[in-house]
Amino acid sequence: MRLGVIDIGSNTVHLLVVDAHPGAQPLPAFSHKTELRLSESLEHDGQIGAETADRLVSFLRECLVVAEDQGVGDLFAFATSALRESPNGEAVIARVRDETGIDLEALSGSDEARMTFLAVRRWFGWSAGRLLVVDIGGGSLELASGLDEEPDVAISLPLGAGRITRERIVGDPPSEASAHELRSHVRTTLAEHVRPLLTSGAPDRAVGTSKTMRSLARIAGAAPSAEGPFVRRTLTRDDLRKIVATVGPMETEARSQLPGVSVGRARQLYAGALVAEAALDLLQVEQLEICPWALREGLILRRLDHLTS
Repeated sequence: MRLGVIDIGSNTVHLLVVDAHPGAQPLPAFSHKTELRLSESLEHDGQIGAETADRLVSFLRECLVVAEDQGVGDLFAFATSALRESPNGEAVIARVRDETGIDLEALSGSDEARMTFLAVRRWFGWSAGRLLVVDIGGGSLELASGLDEEPDVAISLPLGAGRITRERIVGDPPSEASAHELRSHVRTTLAEHVRPLLTSGAPDRAVGTSKTMRSLARIAGAAPSAEGPFVRRTLTRDDLRKIVATVGPMETEARSQLPGVSVGRARQLYAGALVAEAALDLLQVEQLEICPWALREGLILRRLDHLTS
């Protein structure tokens, strides 16, 4: 069976096609994506502008053609915080449905955390014990902890790397005052919400997911993606302290030259590093193991569960 999932994130719109069968690992077969940068294209009042909506609809039409060419038998689509939180998000979702036929679901923050947790659990298996998952997206930070496939705690916070870069960083590189204010904001926000995670039990394995985490791990010396998904990759608190100190004074262009950092995400790298460092500090975790699966894979796995039950 070929499944297709369209992920409308804060930075990227991504169609992933996988070969999926009951009891087997979903295998990526084809990928089609564009950097729409939805969260950075919002109007001053937070609405999605007409031009951005036009580009979204146009790309989704492309995705339908690609999915048909790739033999996709089941296609579904979801959106995360940028569309979910926009004042005209529902209107854009309705337009997508009317003009493309795609029934787009806007996930809640807690659903993002839960589905990412499911992906991590399936990747590492039951032998991983209690998992703690840290997922830094463009618009939000998801945290989850638990022993089962359904986490005991699932939290979503407005601390995505793109969001706080757009809303709180001044200057390129950021001024000292801007960097200090951002660090304080991130840690204060996190401190108000970490108690359920700290009291749910110490994790046997702490895991990081998302493009931001993969980029940070790559800067710290982790193997490149070309070496495949099964190579063990980690990111430590010491790594993050060094990265924060290094990339903070850099201009965006210089950051884009670092290993594993794309031009489109270079500006938000510093904010992502600050969030990751704060999460490890406040959650009292020394090291994250990087998981190649995240939200998209969690939704594919859940979809496959429902289709084969």
